[in-house]
Amino acid sequence: MKHPARRRQHGFTLLEVIVAFALLALALTLLLGSLSGATRQVRESADGSRATLHAQSLLAQLGTGEPLQPGRQEGGFEGDRYRWQLDVAPFVDPLAARAQLDPGSPQLLEVRLQVRWGDTPAQSLQWRTLRLAPRDINQAGSP
Repeated sequence: MKHPARRRQHGFTLLEVIVAFALLALALTLLLGSLSGATRQVRESADGSRATLHAQSLLAQLGTGEPLQPGRQEGGFEGDRYRWQLDVAPFVDPLAARAQLDPGSPQLLEVRLQVRWGDTPAQSLQWRTLRLAPRDINQAGSP
């Protein structure tokens, strides 16, 4: 007597299902890791853009309310989330020693602005520019 023909069952074995779930988990882990990295880059870019807008606003106001004077100022934006430091110093021109300057002529000042946020040094931006300002009356006698 012959054994009845056993039907071969079609489907996935337990091992194949486990391997498929492991591959799916690996793919999701890689996808979520890349998305979190992209989210961090977007946040850093947004912070840099806000710092740039604050710096642009501060630089636009320099010398409008009161004359620009050499010295250092510090402050903050958004409840000190963005901290700034402004250094203003006379610009040292190597060719100025040869030139005969009028004591009443405006002076050239070097302006350095640094805006920091966060805890790392990478979270900061710095701008440098030159500005003309009226010469200080006390310095009018010295070029």
